[in-house]
Amino acid sequence: MVDIRSDSFADLGKMYGTKPGFYLLVGPDWQGKVPKGISKVFRASTNTGFVIPRVFQNDSATDKAAVQSVLAGVDMYPLSQYTGKAKQVDWAGIKHFPAQASADGGETRWVDPNKFFDELPAVLKDARPLPGEAARYAQVLAVLAAAKQDPALKAAMVDEATKAESELVSPLLQFRNYGLQLPSHWSTVSNGAQFGTDYFTRTAVAKSNIFVNKQNETKYFYQDLDAAGARLNGAGRYTLTFARGQLPPVRGFWSVTLYSAEHFFAPNDLKRYSIGTKNKALKPNADGSLTIYVQPDSPGADKESNWLPAPQGDDFSLYIRAYWPEAAAGDGRWTPPAVLKGQ
Repeated sequence: MVDIRSDSFADLGKMYGTKPGFYLLVGPDWQGKVPKGISKVFRASTNTGFVIPRVFQNDSATDKAAVQSVLAGVDMYPLSQYTGKAKQVDWAGIKHFPAQASADGGETRWVDPNKFFDELPAVLKDARPLPGEAARYAQVLAVLAAAKQDPALKAAMVDEATKAESELVSPLLQFRNYGLQLPSHWSTVSNGAQFGTDYFTRTAVAKSNIFVNKQNETKYFYQDLDAAGARLNGAGRYTLTFARGQLPPVRGFWSVTLYSAEHFFAPNDLKRYSIGTKNKALKPNADGSLTIYVQPDSPGADKESNWLPAPQGDDFSLYIRAYWPEAAAGDGRWTPPAVLKGQ
């Protein structure tokens, strides 16, 4: 649960000891009466927010069936519809919209440089200044007001916004271009969902991997390169081997996901887009280590349980999520192993 800045405003979930019940989400100005039966009120600093529930399931037909009743109990509706009785939702019967992508297969560009300065005042009105931001807001609004009266100034601003989109923001799709650099070309961030006035990191994460959790909830590790520093590409075959006792340290679960160059799932016949705790058929090596095979073709029938399919001949990225991480994952004592390219 994050506000318009994609900063978290609610501690909700198993790691917080949350119990089933009713939770009220309100904006900064809401002063209504909290109805009986509400377990807790979470107040956001903005009126716009995003809620993305996650429910873990093992990669099996049995668990997929078992989780349906849990999903049916996750619902959200206006306070005016609150009755104090739990609702059940048939999510399978609700129309699902496909991921937003442009005609060329890339992302939909929601921020248009040509409209950016026209839309900015409404966003700033919702995202009220954080401590220390008031003077900056005043400067920005003064410039926007001046641009309304000066077409040449407005045109110059749009031109600069277009350059910023191309030269500064677009490269942030590549994980290696921001964040804390770790051994073997992995990277991470330390202030996810708590960006505050770190505008650069918030922009980078929004571009490459929007709506992350706080670091105590999930630790993320990003990878675009192999151990030699070459771009990961489906023309090659790679291995990621966790030494015995060196799987991502979590109290929850972990996963390794493969994303296309545009950070979408890469289609494959197995329909396998990630691998990790949910995959109960993973086979360890004789020494207790675990090797994940990342390549476009099968590594062999005896290794397919550990196979993460890659797109043939296309660039891709790897992404480790450590949900409910142990301290070692958060403070740098544990980092992922190198991605090795085979022959």
